[in-house]
Amino acid sequence: VLHRGQLRLEHYGQAFSAGGRWVSFSLAKSLTSTLVGAAIRDGFIGSVDDAVTRYIPELQGSVYEGVTLQQLLTMSSGVKWNEDYGDPASDFALFYTTPVAPGMNATVSYMKTLRRDVPPGTRWNYNTGETNLIGAVVSRATGKTLSSYASQKIWAAYGMESDATWMLDRSGHEHGGCCIQASTRDFARFGQFILDGGRVDGRPVLPDGWLQAATRKQFASSWPGLGYGYQWWTRADGSFSAFGIHGQVIHIDPARALVIAVNSAKPDANPSPASVQTRAALFDAVRAA
Repeated sequence: VLHRGQLRLEHYGQAFSAGGRWVSFSLAKSLTSTLVGAAIRDGFIGSVDDAVTRYIPELQGSVYEGVTLQQLLTMSSGVKWNEDYGDPASDFALFYTTPVAPGMNATVSYMKTLRRDVPPGTRWNYNTGETNLIGAVVSRATGKTLSSYASQKIWAAYGMESDATWMLDRSGHEHGGCCIQASTRDFARFGQFILDGGRVDGRPVLPDGWLQAATRKQFASSWPGLGYGYQWWTRADGSFSAFGIHGQVIHIDPARALVIAVNSAKPDANPSPASVQTRAALFDAVRAA
């Protein structure tokens, strides 16, 4: 727990420690989306209104023709996708098992086979594959691997305590929607970077207004009390969070200058409404204190 930039609480269990690195799961999505903002400020990406096919032309003629980066960021592409982690026939499972087309990015290879469900921009649907596409966009636009650009703009630049690792797909590209291994302290530092307005040594890394758009409700989610911004989960009180399955969280409350980072090993991948509410109650208790 960081309050006004100061460490207020640090606790570890289950033989884990400050020196350990833990897998982020989908908490990585919030870092990947932040790199879009950095790439816009650097001039590599024009704007969130750009078509995804501008950066990944292999998607021309697919269901992603006409889908914008903003629609990927808000998970409102309208593409049909099943994220059920317990279903071996879900898109999430098939993404990792369907053969990759020769010479093609593994994400693009699978995502271009999908079909439309509803018109773009009309409905929210959680889709890890689309965050992987966002990662591919950043890498294509910058000419750098996602991890090297993340290090240049945030990780090394902001002064994280430990190196992190990022899981690669079958074509050797980072999973933009998942799987950064880092220390709990450094996840908290990323939260502080966001709380501080996305600045390194006082210099902005992100465009003006980026965080205001990224961390406000753009769509209602399917979870009670939670909206969705640019890969951030939002609450009506102005707080917002990065979430990963099995209980990974970075919770940021700007009104209280508060950052809470939690690593967990919950047994169930699919979160229940009760577990979401229980975690919200924990945050509320810390906020009250």
